[in-house]
Amino acid sequence: MPRYAPNKMPSSVKKRYFELLREGYKGAAAARVVGVSASCGSNWFIEAGSMIVPDTGLISPRFLTQNDRIAIADGLQAKQTFKEIAASIGKSFQTVYREIKRNAKPDGSYHPWWAHNQSLLRRRRPKEEKIRGSERVSDA
Repeated sequence: MPRYAPNKMPSSVKKRYFELLREGYKGAAAARVVGVSASCGSNWFIEAGSMIVPDTGLISPRFLTQNDRIAIADGLQAKQTFKEIAASIGKSFQTVYREIKRNAKPDGSYHPWWAHNQSLLRRRRPKEEKIRGSERVSDA
């Protein structure tokens, strides 16, 4: 009986797949462009949390980027310490530690695309700004 084996494609292929999805490609078309099967792309999408949150543009360099999260995942897979991973991306080891604890999946695994989507969702402001949502201030 065959066992489940995660896809061994390089992270750059997976990264390009998600970039194409954010640009508006359908899942099967993006998979074709990067050279994987549609089911493989679908599995990546499901693993990432089944959502694509559009990037909000440029963010402060103090926040982790998707590339930083990919480097963290690669470091974890290579069994590097938090300090070694932090040195490779130019952040403090506390940042890497917090990132892994905050954005790991419930089963304890760390997937960079899922983590990036979760951090973007937390960063959005779901509520209307108070000053714009209130009635006009009357002159008293």
